Amino acid sequence: MSLTDLKRKKLKDTRNKVSVDEFIEDANNYALGKTSEQNSPSQTTAQFLKGLDKKSTKIYRHATFTLTEKSISQLDEIAKTTKIAKSKILRVLIDEFYQQQDTAQLTILSKSSR
Repeated sequence: MSLTDLKRKKLKDTRNKVSVDEFIEDANNYALGKTSEQNSPSQTTAQFLKGLDKKSTKIYRHATFTLTEKSISQLDEIAKTTKIAKSKILRVLIDEFYQQQDTAQLTILSKSSR
């Protein structure tokens, strides 16, 4: 191995080119607390559910957690009948729970602790 093998490789520049007017408009939006129109387009439910798909460009992290035998068998049954991966089912259910009001979340949690 020679010293030339240790050279850093230049990373590709992945930034999008924007005009001066677009840059100023985006800076004004940021100052007013508005979201950037370039970086965060409105997301439909179908687009969000596509984001829950493991084959999408989103990055997933491995998670380990404990479920009861009953929960595992219920999840298995749902996965078999819907032919959807268990991890995707969990992502959808977590998102549905997250989107609910605090009172609805507390109601669901109080029912499950019985």
